[in-house]
Amino acid sequence: MVDVAVIGGGISGLATAWDLMRQGLDVVVLERQANPGGNAVTERIGGFLMEHGPTTIDARAVAATDMGGALGLDGERCELGPEVRNRYLVGNGGLRPIATHPMGFLMSDYLSPGARLRMLVEMAIPRGRGEADESIAAFCSRRFGPEFTERVMEPLVRGVYGGDADSLSLQAVFPALVNMERRYGSISAGVMMSRLSRRKMPGRRLYSWRGGIGSLPSLLARQLGDRVHTGVAVRRIRRNLNGFVIDAGSGGRISAGAVVIATQPHVSAQLLEGLDDEAAVAAGDIEAPPTAVVYLGYRREQVAHPLDGLGFFSPRSEGRSLNGVQFCSTMFEGRAPEGHVSLAGYFGGDGAPELARAPADALVALARDEFGDLLGAKGEPVVARVRHWPRGLPQYRLGHAERIAALRGAEDRIPGLFLTGNYFEGPSVGACLKLAGEIAARMSVMPGARWGGDETRIPAHAAP
Repeated sequence: MVDVAVIGGGISGLATAWDLMRQGLDVVVLERQANPGGNAVTERIGGFLMEHGPTTIDARAVAATDMGGALGLDGERCELGPEVRNRYLVGNGGLRPIATHPMGFLMSDYLSPGARLRMLVEMAIPRGRGEADESIAAFCSRRFGPEFTERVMEPLVRGVYGGDADSLSLQAVFPALVNMERRYGSISAGVMMSRLSRRKMPGRRLYSWRGGIGSLPSLLARQLGDRVHTGVAVRRIRRNLNGFVIDAGSGGRISAGAVVIATQPHVSAQLLEGLDDEAAVAAGDIEAPPTAVVYLGYRREQVAHPLDGLGFFSPRSEGRSLNGVQFCSTMFEGRAPEGHVSLAGYFGGDGAPELARAPADALVALARDEFGDLLGAKGEPVVARVRHWPRGLPQYRLGHAERIAALRGAEDRIPGLFLTGNYFEGPSVGACLKLAGEIAARMSVMPGARWGGDETRIPAHAAP
């Protein structure tokens, strides 16, 4: 019998369990994979460092900063490298540099004169009407015009989220844009106010750690110790008078006063069947198309491009296989040995799921061809790695708010049951940590909660 069983040992599950442990609760983490960490996988390959999953932390994410400090990661923090000067988009068959300041698109000839003129009049466009959910493409076309949407926002959404701007919900993916329009009547005005208040623009707010993003789940798992059980596949959760009974197959049965489901949405849907069918349907409606990461390391003289940015995105109209590319060794120090560079290319997602399932050698060949064409990369790479993710980032499609409302309602319908993960408030590490902390806080201040039918609080045990 434990106070809380956390199902899923990714960042969301580990962070929730860590917070609960620090509050004195007896907690266990059940992870079906051989290693905890979920998608946050970092691999050292000689002097190279490959991020198989998330690659950065947003400095605005207070939960990430606080947890990093508590885990002793402050001294390991890496800021963006000084060579990050431009952002790049593919246009007319080549890379087009666009300065990172707010006037970058207006000063560049990446967009046509008509499209730049349309951007200039954005402040004169009236606010949208009504509260109906709106796609990213519809919103950006309304405010900035169709060319900006096709050439800028669509490749951004494709590269960062592996998604389709026509189907993703603006409110779910970019709530800040919705708030800017409501508050200022204009996105341009909102950006100007941010600049006047001397806030850094997003590209300069990113950081990582010397050991990569995988440092975080590794340290969380280490502190949780034998509370983390790997290789445990949960089959079913059912309620009883004392809380919940978890059927873990060969791992036996576990009784818990409360349960946190911190798995991918399709797994959450399976575990919720028969327990909360409304939440099960909502979780099952959230798709996560496959993606693949191709990581290549070169000697510096093999790559002609200066690599003076975060990377590049490519509009669908350019006919490229790659959704986007990161210049890993430019972004953070220690990502490649002296005299070498490293690049990561992203394939698949909502627009080309079949490409993410291609064999590793085929994906390496595709990446080499596009790196050669766009970056002047020549010869055999020093390092080549491919990571296939059968399920990639969750897609926040139109109607996502209603699905999340149904999922959050599980806490009221089934007292003692909590849900968390990267399909709630954003796939970023910071968003996952913020939600994990909120759930742990709600669980720790629920005196009189009817868990298992008794007017009792979770028993508190002193953590060692």
